[in-house]
This record gives sequence, C-alpha cells and structure tokens, in this order.
Amino acid sequence: MKVPVLILFSFFTLIYGNSVFAQNGAKNPIIHADVPDMSMIRVGDTYYMSSTTMHMTPGVPIMKSNDLTNWKIVSYCYDTLDDVDALNLENGKDAYGSGSWASCIRYHNDTYYVSTFAGTTNKTYIYSTKDIENGPWKRITFSPSYHDHTLFFDDNGKIYMIWGVGRLMMVELKEDLSGVKEGTERVLIENASKPAGDNMMLPAEGSQLFKVNGKYYLFNITWPRGGMRTVIVHRADKITGPWESRLALQDRGIAQGGLIDTPDGDWYAYLFRDYGSVGRIPYLAPVTWEDGWPVLGINGKVPDVLEELPASKSLIPGIVASDDFKRKKGEPDLPLVWQWNHNPDNEFWSVNGKKGYLRLKTGRVDDNFLQAKNTLTQRTIGPECSGTTAIDVSNMKEGDFAGLALLQKKYGLVGVKFENGTKKIVMVSAQNEEPVEVESLPLKQDKIYLKAEGDFSNRKDVADFYYSLNGKKWIKIGSQLKMEYTLPHFMGYRFGLFNYATEEPGGYVDFDYFRIKDSISGMN
Repeated sequence: MKVPVLILFSFFTLIYGNSVFAQNGAKNPIIHADVPDMSMIRVGDTYYMSSTTMHMTPGVPIMKSNDLTNWKIVSYCYDTLDDVDALNLENGKDAYGSGSWASCIRYHNDTYYVSTFAGTTNKTYIYSTKDIENGPWKRITFSPSYHDHTLFFDDNGKIYMIWGVGRLMMVELKEDLSGVKEGTERVLIENASKPAGDNMMLPAEGSQLFKVNGKYYLFNITWPRGGMRTVIVHRADKITGPWESRLALQDRGIAQGGLIDTPDGDWYAYLFRDYGSVGRIPYLAPVTWEDGWPVLGINGKVPDVLEELPASKSLIPGIVASDDFKRKKGEPDLPLVWQWNHNPDNEFWSVNGKKGYLRLKTGRVDDNFLQAKNTLTQRTIGPECSGTTAIDVSNMKEGDFAGLALLQKKYGLVGVKFENGTKKIVMVSAQNEEPVEVESLPLKQDKIYLKAEGDFSNRKDVADFYYSLNGKKWIKIGSQLKMEYTLPHFMGYRFGLFNYATEEPGGYVDFDYFRIKDSISGMN
C-alpha cells in the first residue's frame, strides 16, 4: 500500500518533531576545525574568509564559499611572514603561539585587502591583490604592530584602522596604506568592555567595523571574570562617535567576529568558540535588525541548525584532504591543505626525490620534535578523525626519528627511531610536557604504516596511536594521549609528518601517502 507523502511527513513530525527534517539545514559549528579569528566579505554571490594560523607557513589562509556553510582553502596571503630566527626555528627560538594573528579582509575598488599583525616582528602587514584566488599579493608593512585591528575603507575615501584592548584606538592611514597619517591617532572608545560589566578577565578586543545603512557598527569580544566570552556591539552615526553600546550575545562562549549579508538580504554573525583540543571553531548566528541594532541568534541563543542554509558537507577535501603525493605536470608541489610548522627549509624536502612520495631529509641536528624543521601539517577535524601514513625508512641515519605526530605543546608521536644501529617503532607522549618514550618495539623491515586517531566529541579530547606491518592489521602502541589546548601554542592539534636528526644530518625518509578520515576505527 502506498502512503501519501503528506501523511508520512505528518507522522514523522508527530513522533520526532521538526528536528528530523532540520538535519537538511546547515549545522553549527560550520567548520569543526581550528579556524579562529575569522574575517569575512561577500563579493557578488561569493564569500571569502581569512583566518589565523600564526606560526604556520604559508600563512593567513583565504577560504571560499558559495553558500556560507561549505568552505575550501583557495589561497594564502604569504609564503613566509618574515625572515627572523623565531619564525625560522633557528638559534633555539620559535614562534609558537605568535607569528601573525587576527586578520581583517576587505574588498575596495576591485581590490582585495587582508591586513594582519605580528608581535614577533612588531609590524602591521597589509596584503592586496586583484585576484584573491591566484594572486600575486602585494605586501606593505609598517610599525607598530596594531593588535586585533580592523581595516576600514569609508565612503569619503578615508582609510582607518581601529585596534586595542579595552581602550580602543583609531588612526587614519595614508592613501597608499604605507603607514599612519601623523597626528590622527585618537582614543575611539575609552572602555569598550563596559556593557559586560566592570570586572574583565579579557577586556574588549577583536575589533571588526562595518557600515550598514549609514551607521557604523563595531564588534568586539570581552570576557567577564567568572563568565564567558561575550559579544559587544557599539553603534555610531559618525566614525568618530559618540558611540552607543550593547551586550549582543552570551551563549556558550560563542563570540568574536562580525556581520555578513547574503544576496537575498539575510544577515548572519560569524563567530567562533573555544572547543578544547580541536581548536577554535566557527559558528554562524542569524541576525535580525531591531531599532537599528543587530540582534544575534534566536532568543539570545546560537541555533544548532540553520534550516535556511544548505547542509554542511564534509570538511574533506576543502579544509583537509588526503594526499598520495603524485603530481601531474603543472600541479603545485603541495596542495593548499598543507602548512609547514614554521618556515621550511626548502632544500630538504621534495615530492620529486622518489616519484609519488614526499621526501623529508634532515638538514641539521635538533634536540627535540618541537624544534625540528620541516614538519608538514594539516588540521585535525571534529568530532572524530584519523590520519594514516606509510613510510620507507631504509635511508635513515643513526639518531634519526621520523613518523606521524599530533602536534601541540603536549604532543604525541608514533614513528621509527634509529638507535644503536637498529630501528624501532616507538610512541612518544608529551602529555606532561616532557616527552616520554612510552613504548618501543624492534622493526625489521623498511616500510611501516602509522595511524593516529583523535576523538574530539563532546570535548573528550583523547588520541590513540597505531602501527601496522602490512597496512591491514593495526596494533595500538603506547598510551592514550589526553590532548589539551595550550595557550603557548594557541592552536588546535594538527597531524604532522616529521623527520629529524639527533646525531648527524643527511638521512631521509619517504612518505607514500597521507590519508585523513572523519571517523575513527580503532584497531579494525
């Protein structure tokens, strides 16, 4: 017997409610991966978003979407931010948790602009291009480093930058963006945190300025002591003020971002949430307008499902992707999903040394994994993910260590060590900050398969490591890693392919592939 569709619809609605159909909409978080400090624009019917990757290279990723929910990386603003010891992992220095921070993306007079700043170099950087997906990018730098700034092109041709923490400042930039117009620095808002109270763990920062229907709207984040990350919005008829203010959102710590509209005239706030070891993950909140103010969320809450937007698809391959390291003529050596941990030394890696493999060669001696050059990384993704690789270790030298990492300050490694003339499979845990070799086993073959799995569901934040001698039967090794998001690294955990020397340089390993899945399977 055929049952009419309308009757089936009514039956399921009665039993399960509307939630059974809501899964067709976009789900929050929009990206369950470390994409913090977003800044967003719409050009026609295409959205572009910049984000923060700090010490990673290339840097300031640009992501593209046609529907606000499904994103892919399309470019980076720079290959290297600067040539200094901290960014190069030289002379015992590093840029973990530093490098370039929150960026601001804008579109003006047919040109794309992305600005950022770095305490590492005490500089502000402005990148510009006519072709945001292909470049090239022009770079302008000046000092000082303007913290969490917003770049703003006003209708009258003036260009402003607003920055600061708690006490927000503003300057006017020169027409060529090469620096600040002398004498234009001023206090914009003396105490931008005030709408959230007087006792702040984090004063207002993360400025993003927008102009809607002739009014200026300034978004900031603040964090009241004993409370949560909170969105503050200021409004003014003139950019110089006076400014009115409102507490705009307090929900699960979802905060920091700004406004975006659709071609159909709908409005959203793009924000992010600290979500444990996977990192800081993006959310979208619907926005309505009341009395000239943006009202974020529904009844003060960010919905889990946005029924009016298309369904969110997998983050694979737009944000992360598998790689067989086979390259056709004209293809880049590395797809955009990859970033190096700090500036790489390009002399010591290739995808041409052995066709269809990534070769990592040691170029110097290092004391530890975090100081090692040329670790190649991709984000982990939630709620679950696994990364798998296979390595040819026949050309390692005494003291070499190569394998697969979950990178953060409290990292975990599974790989091969060459010690005292023999190779062994090892699992290393830095859960207590000092690396400990938890387990080791002799290795008597030249090819080894490695896997790391992360469970980020409900902030479980645990990882397990495996090896296989044939790529089919997986054996757990070492201990479970309790992952932790630490401020010294200020970044979600990343998969990393690594090889470093502790005795003498010159050895190398060949990675056959890297495969990422949005699930975990354990030993099966």
